[in-house]
Order: sequence, then C-alpha cells, then structure tokens
Amino acid sequence: MRNIKLTIEYDGKDFNGWQSQPGKVSIQTEIEKAIHEITGEEVALIASGRTDAGVHALGQVANFHTNTKIEISKIPYAINSKLPNSIVVKDAVEVDERFHARYNCKLKTYRYIINNNEFPSALNRYREFHLPYKLNYADMEKAIKYFEGEHDFKAFKSSGGNAKKTTVRTLTDCNIKKEDGRIYIELTGNGFLYNMVRIISGTILDVGLGKIKADDIPEIINSGIRERAGRTLPPHGLYLVKVNYEGEDNGLI
Repeated sequence: MRNIKLTIEYDGKDFNGWQSQPGKVSIQTEIEKAIHEITGEEVALIASGRTDAGVHALGQVANFHTNTKIEISKIPYAINSKLPNSIVVKDAVEVDERFHARYNCKLKTYRYIINNNEFPSALNRYREFHLPYKLNYADMEKAIKYFEGEHDFKAFKSSGGNAKKTTVRTLTDCNIKKEDGRIYIELTGNGFLYNMVRIISGTILDVGLGKIKADDIPEIINSGIRERAGRTLPPHGLYLVKVNYEGEDNGLI
C-alpha cells in the first residue's frame, strides 16, 4: 500500500473548518470525497492539525494510504478535478509508510494579516482583518519578541479544544512586518494551543493600540491568566503557512 503526502492550499471562508463533521461542509470531507471519486477507495485523510472555520491555509499537509496505480505526478491533477475551486492540492509525493502528517510534524508557521489602511479591501474582506486605527508599530515590534522561546502559554489559550497535559510550547521565530498598510504577524513553533495565534496576534495589536504595554508581555505570559492577554482576533485573518517535518532529515519523506 502506498502512502501519499499532499500539500494543500485552501480558502476557509466557505467551510466549517478542516475536520469532518456530520451535516457540515469541511475541507477534509471534500478532499476525501475527491479521492474516493478517482480511486474508488474510502480513505482516512490525516492532517498536520485542524484549522477552524474561516481559517485559510497556504501549506496544509495531509497524508492517506491507497492502492491506486495513478502516477504520483498526476495525483494532484486528478484530485483537483473533483474539488471546489477554493481547495487546491499543490503537491503530492510518495512517502515512507511510517510517515504521519500529525505525529511527525516538527514545526508549524502561522501568519495573521491585519489591514491597517483607512478603508477595507473589497476583494480581501474574508482574507484579512481590517482595523483603520493608528498603531504604534515600534511597540508591536518590541512586544512580539517576548514570545520567542519556551513558555507556558496558558494565558493565550481559549477554553475548549483538545486538553493537553501541558500548555508549554516553544516558539522558534516570532516576526512582524509592515507593507502597503498591512501588518503581517508570523509565528513558528513546535505546537500551538487552541486560538493561541489569534490571541497572541490580538495581544500584539492591543500593544499597538496602547491598551497593553510591550514590557508587560513577560508578566502576562508568566501570569497564566487569559483575561490579562489581549483580544482573540477573528479567524479570517489567519493562515497556516507551512509545516516542517522531522522526517525530512531521516528519510521518512
């Protein structure tokens, strides 16, 4: 049996998130249906992780096992022919049978986009968060660096989601960029709590608005108190950009 790794881009606006849910339209369900149409097989698609309703992806990764004889180079074309235009398989590679899109994940990169121009974009209204107020960008640059490293991110987790044994995570890179009136917040880490990226982004935004002081970020992190952190930004500004794997170095991929 073959193990196929897919790299997937999608616009999350029209879906109830990644995960299959009874009676709801999900990205996972659409791709599994497409694979069934081209292979005749019922497959279980394993993703690097779930994304919520409205969240987008530039590089979600998922794998599935199949007996299909379709050439690997033709698999993206075949699947895409059965998908809505808001989901695109960008790449397919055959990987070791042990490869698991979730368990072998080493790092993920997320991006949050804030449109800080005076007027919102008609074309990107479902792909970025619009906030026209003046922001102190220097303070935001200062604040984001406090999140780098290993911390207990309990204060940056919404209730709900899958309960884990620990809320400690490591963010290896935290960056912010301003371009054409838009602010791009990018976080790379070994794992993320429920709504963690949206809350960190909201906290950085509140720093820019003067509601939170940049130098208070370490104390907020150490407090573990959700109410001390900033707002949870809406899902439509969030993107899963890239997933890195430990198998890239040991032959699993």
